[in-house]
Amino acid sequence: MVSIATLLPPTSLTNPKFGQRHGPDGMWFTEFGGPSYRRPVQDIAFAVARFIQKGGSFVNYYMYHGGTNFGRTAGGPFVTTSYDYDAPIDEYGLIRQPKYGHLAELHKAIKQCEPGLVASDPIIVSLGPRQQAHVFYSKLGHCSAFLSNYDTNNGSRVMFNQRHHNLPAWSISILPDCLNMVFNTAKIGVQSTRLTMLRANSQMFSWETFSEDLTTSDVDSAFTSFSLLDQVNVTRDSSDYLWYTTTIDVAPTESFLYNGEHPRLLVESSGHALHVFINGKLSGSIFGTREDRRISYREKIRLLSGRNKIALLSVAMGLSNIGGHYESWETGVLGPVVLYGLDHGKLDLTHTKWSYRIGLKGEAMNVVSTNRMPSSVEWVQGSLITQNNQPLTWHKAYFNEPDGEEPLALDMSSMGKGQVWVNGQSIGRYWTAYATGNCQQCHYTGSYRPSKCQVGCGRPTQRWYHVPRSWLKPTGNLLVLFEELGGDPTGILLAKRSMTSVCADVVEYHTNIKNWRNETYGQTQVFHSPKIHLQCSPGLLISSIKFASFGTPVGACGSFQQGTCHAPTSYDVISKRCIGEDRCAVAISNTNFGQDPCPNTLKRLSVEAVCTPTSTGQG
Repeated sequence: MVSIATLLPPTSLTNPKFGQRHGPDGMWFTEFGGPSYRRPVQDIAFAVARFIQKGGSFVNYYMYHGGTNFGRTAGGPFVTTSYDYDAPIDEYGLIRQPKYGHLAELHKAIKQCEPGLVASDPIIVSLGPRQQAHVFYSKLGHCSAFLSNYDTNNGSRVMFNQRHHNLPAWSISILPDCLNMVFNTAKIGVQSTRLTMLRANSQMFSWETFSEDLTTSDVDSAFTSFSLLDQVNVTRDSSDYLWYTTTIDVAPTESFLYNGEHPRLLVESSGHALHVFINGKLSGSIFGTREDRRISYREKIRLLSGRNKIALLSVAMGLSNIGGHYESWETGVLGPVVLYGLDHGKLDLTHTKWSYRIGLKGEAMNVVSTNRMPSSVEWVQGSLITQNNQPLTWHKAYFNEPDGEEPLALDMSSMGKGQVWVNGQSIGRYWTAYATGNCQQCHYTGSYRPSKCQVGCGRPTQRWYHVPRSWLKPTGNLLVLFEELGGDPTGILLAKRSMTSVCADVVEYHTNIKNWRNETYGQTQVFHSPKIHLQCSPGLLISSIKFASFGTPVGACGSFQQGTCHAPTSYDVISKRCIGEDRCAVAISNTNFGQDPCPNTLKRLSVEAVCTPTSTGQG
């Protein structure tokens, strides 16, 4: 029996070596500062069908359900909190269409081929220079076929079993009875959905702030050493943060004190991020990337006459979890650390006395706790939090749970970089790093590479951070965040992951597994008109029709436009069948729309319907 697992393939099955540099996930990991990756469902279906037609029996989807790296579980490092993977079921547990529906149709078609698939190896028949048929026979007379077109640019019309079949470029058609085509990997007949983030009816209130003390002496340090130590070995992953602190004495005769030529500090670090503080003030920050974790800070610093404190806050962005001997990869400030521009030349600080402190004071005092008992934390209330975007600052506020059942997320785009907690539970690391990449084009044909289909360039790699409703109370939920760089916490919003509209776009002779019945096996099938199917999420109804056209419409979901051919009754027919319903189906036929709007032309029906809640609650 054909067995199908529920995970989503990271690479095309025609390209098994892709991604070895980063392990099986390849570049599918979404990293802060990088784009997100999409894989067209037509290519996924092609890869799965190709695997099955070659005799495969177990498909490993990676992933079928997206997820979230809560807490500090995101490894890599630099991997985002969101681990959505463009999966058929998204990070929030919502179905992503058409990916979910098209793959479901694929496996229904494969299931119909089961008698032949489990009985024999395929017989391969050439249908053209880049076209093949893989045919399966059973001793009981069952016959199933997979017709393949490997041409990445052109469709092909082939003859198989005395019948003509049109194969789009880079596609596989499935014929459970070797006669009737019930599925083609490149032809999508299921609905598409548009999911967006809508602002929830819940406000953050009672904002307070608490700043890390950067001026204290080294008395509270954990220990000292005359060398620079690996961060993970010191922290044992108890915190993302490790302080490296030293002092230097500047003679009052130093020339830079008078001529303004400030000395330059060099800090070499094995990553992942570094904040440099001179006498309690942020002098600068530098960040690595997933490709290049090592960083070099080379900036002028302002020193005073007398004793000066240099504090380096090294920040880990997740533990290394893949690659050759990754357990030996170093992290943190390992040097050299050198000061240039002094009267006597340079001063090497690498082997001076360094004081170490693990973590932040806010972490030690557990400021994320929901315990409202008085503590030693001196929170500042009111509008003072927005007067200065101070680095290394804790913020907290309260909010009530929004109405409804939609999944929730925090909009952190007004912040810089840090971590966030809700009711003591860690949502994870956030970082408003803008994505760079090549988001110009994406097409399903040809062997898949993540670089083919990048999205999100010029926007924050991650803006929305999943908040499980199971973590919330009806009222008085505590939000705490630690901001490393500065930002406006009053700009943080709570949003609902909502389905705003559903679309369908199907040609009038589209073949579908629902049109094929086992009892027709071995006989010429009577064609039944295909239908568009629209369905809103639970709790939503179709409230209006944004677009409807039977004829030659163009565009995609969200941007449909009428073509040169359009049936005037399109809106009326769809509205009558669908408005006020949570789901509807409309047959694609000339008689359904009054008459043929353009004879001898292949027509399609394109629809976009708006979904709205059945009722509006109060939050």
